[in-house]
Amino acid sequence: METYGIEKLGIIGPKAVYRNLTPAQLTEAALRRGEGTLSNTGALVVTTGKYTGRSPEDKFIVDSEGVHDEIAWGKVNRPISREKFDAIKGKVAAYLQGREVFIFDGFAGADKKYTQKFRVINELASQNMFIHQLLIRPTAEELAEYGEPDYTILCAPGFKCDPEVDGVHSEAAIMIDYEAHTIVICGSQYAGEIKKSVFSTMNYVMTKKNVLPMHCSANMDPATGETAVFFGLSGTGKTTLSADPARKLIGDDEHGWSPDGIFNFEGGCYAKCINLSAENEPDIYNAIKFGSLIENVVMDPETREFDFYDGSLTENTRVGYPVDYINNAQIPGEGGIPKVVIFLTADAFGVLPPISRLDKNAAMYHFVTGFTSKLAGTERGVTEPQPTFSTLFGEPFMPMDPSVYAEMLGEKLEKYGTKVYLVNTGWAGGSAAAGAKRMKLSYTRAMVTAALNGSFDSIEFKHHDVFNVDYPVSCPNVPDEKLDARGMWEDKEAYDAQANKLAKMFADNFAKKYPNMPAEIVNAGPKPIA
Repeated sequence: METYGIEKLGIIGPKAVYRNLTPAQLTEAALRRGEGTLSNTGALVVTTGKYTGRSPEDKFIVDSEGVHDEIAWGKVNRPISREKFDAIKGKVAAYLQGREVFIFDGFAGADKKYTQKFRVINELASQNMFIHQLLIRPTAEELAEYGEPDYTILCAPGFKCDPEVDGVHSEAAIMIDYEAHTIVICGSQYAGEIKKSVFSTMNYVMTKKNVLPMHCSANMDPATGETAVFFGLSGTGKTTLSADPARKLIGDDEHGWSPDGIFNFEGGCYAKCINLSAENEPDIYNAIKFGSLIENVVMDPETREFDFYDGSLTENTRVGYPVDYINNAQIPGEGGIPKVVIFLTADAFGVLPPISRLDKNAAMYHFVTGFTSKLAGTERGVTEPQPTFSTLFGEPFMPMDPSVYAEMLGEKLEKYGTKVYLVNTGWAGGSAAAGAKRMKLSYTRAMVTAALNGSFDSIEFKHHDVFNVDYPVSCPNVPDEKLDARGMWEDKEAYDAQANKLAKMFADNFAKKYPNMPAEIVNAGPKPIA
C-alpha cells in the first residue's frame, strides 16, 4: 500500500491511504462511512456537532525561538510550547493509525511566484472533499511532480484533547508551528478551521515576500481588468457583493496584493447560507450542487430540500464549493492592481452613512479598526447592538503586529492612488434593536457599482462631522434620501445620541488598542462630541 510518506509523521499502519480522490469518490466515501447525506441538489450535507464555527480560544501558535519576536502574542495569538504541540501531534498521529486516511495535496496562492504547497491529511472524507474544493487543485502533471509540501496539516476531529493533560483550553485544539511548517487540528469538525489555518499561515509567510495578505473578496471588470477588493468580517457582505454578475470573481475571502496585482489564495468559496435565496444571491444558491459541502443547514429528511431560514443548528450555516461553480469566475484567480478598496461594515446601530469616501489616513484608521456590530438578543440581557472591532478586518488570522499589515496597505494606497470607500451594509433609519430594516441589497449594490465605475467622481459629497467622513448626496439607482444616515431617522435627536455613542466607542477602542499610532491617523477617525 502506498502511504505517501505519512509514516514520517508517526501514522503507522493505516487501514487505507487515499490521495487526491475526486469529489465523486470522496462523496461516495463519506456516504459509505456515514459522515453525511445527499441533498436534492446533490450536495453533501453534514452536521458538525458541538463546534459550528471557529473556536478562537482553542487556537495556538508554537512559541519557538525562530518566530517568538515576530508574533503579536495576546488573546488572539496564544502561545503553546513545542513540547505540548509535539505531544498532541504524536497522539493525533497514533489516533490515525489503523484508520482510513485521506490526503489532499494542493496549493495556496494563484500567482505561481508565491504559491505554497499544502498537504492536508484528514480523518474524514467529507473534510477532505471540503479542502479539495477550497484550495487550488493541482493538474495531473503538477500532482506527479508535487514533491514535498511546504506545510502539512493533520486534521482529526475525532481525537479529543484532555485540557488538564495536554495544556490546552478544551477538547479541541488548532495549533500552528510556523517553524516546523506543521498544523494540527483536532476535536472540532467545523471545516472552516482547516481553511483559516491555511490563511493564518499565508498571512505569516506572504509578508516576507512583499505581499500584503488580506481578508477580503476581489473581483474585476471583464472589459478593463480593473480590480476591486472588499474587506469585511463575517456577515458584512464580502461574498455576496463580490459575486457580481457584471464582474469576474477572483475570490471571496483570502487574497494577496503583490507588486503585480491581486491573487487569490484559494480555489474555492465558503459562503454563509443563512437566509440564502435564489433572488438575492443566485450565484451562491446555484453553487449548492454535487461537489459542494453543506454544513449545518436544516434539511427535510424526506424531500431533501433545504430550509435556509432555519438557524436552529447555528446561524453560521455554510457551503464550500470550488470557485468555478460561479459562472463568471476568473480562472486563474489573478487580477491587476486594485483601483478601488471597499471596507464593509454591518452597523446594527443604524447610524453610519450607507457609503462614504475615505482619504488615506481615514482608510488606515478604519483598516486598523475593522468595525462591524452584532445584533442584540444573541445573549441573555443584551438589548442593544454590540460593537466588534477586529483589527485589519481579520484579527483572528493575523499572527504579526497590526502595524506590519497596515503600513503595507498605506504604502500601496499611496503608490497606486487606489480609492477607498466605507460601505455600511447594515441597518438604516433606526437601530436593529428598534426594529429597523437593513439597507436593501439592491441599493448597496448600486452604491458599490458607482464606486467601482467612477460615478462618484463627479458627484457632490457632504461631510459627516461625527464620523469624520464624506458621503455622496446622490447615486445612480439609489433614492437620494437613502444616502443620508441622519435623514432616514424620524427622531433626529435619537440619531445624534446614537451616532455620538458609536463614535465614542470607536475613539475608546482606538486609544486602547493602538496608543502609538501617528497623530494624522488618530485624527482621521470619528469625532465624538464631549
